[in-house]
Amino acid sequence: MTDTLTGLSKSQRAYEWIRERIQRHEFGPGYRLVLGSIAAALDMSVVPVREAVRRLEAEGIVEFERNVGARVTLVDETEYLHSMQTLGVVEGVATSLSAPLLDAADLDRASAINERLRRLLDDFDPHRFTVINQEFHAVLFEPCPNPHILDLVHRGWTRMAGLRDSSFAFVPGRAHESVAEHDRILELIRSGAEPLEIELAAREHRWATMNAFLAQRHAAETQTDRTKPLTEEET
Repeated sequence: MTDTLTGLSKSQRAYEWIRERIQRHEFGPGYRLVLGSIAAALDMSVVPVREAVRRLEAEGIVEFERNVGARVTLVDETEYLHSMQTLGVVEGVATSLSAPLLDAADLDRASAINERLRRLLDDFDPHRFTVINQEFHAVLFEPCPNPHILDLVHRGWTRMAGLRDSSFAFVPGRAHESVAEHDRILELIRSGAEPLEIELAAREHRWATMNAFLAQRHAAETQTDRTKPLTEEET
């Protein structure tokens, strides 16, 4: 089932097509994936599309619901909370352990990446911001000399990608604060601050995004509840 135009199997092409739209939030949480419509859009049968959706399901990006079918996974608030809390802790430790190993060139590279993020603020693309944001943090945590902690950081980023491609899509205003906090973390490392101070700054940076996302989600849920029509029992 190889596509002669792209060199990819039809299943892989369907997988990439669906995943890209989920990442761009064209297919948001709860969006129903109609296999026939996707197959028609890609000019292929339903079989490779079904294979692609099953792969996305295994990655936790898509879920099947009885009498509904395949849909983009809804954000599990508890799982998001636990994952972000954990990532904040392990990434904070990894960053503090890496700090003494970062030279001027490393910090200049991280600063340049942060400037790229700053330039994105006026024409905001949450997916691109998230990709470059990870590049920034990778400069700061990858030199971590403890391989077990570094593995936990990698696992955390992977888990977050499966839960939701970008928190910044839901709280775009948080991006401005994030860039400023990056400057602060770099300043601490350049000045030779205590490891605990660097660790806490990196941890609180991650948790601030978590708190902003959860606050926005709760506000949206409250607004939805207020606009729901009253039932007969409530009138």
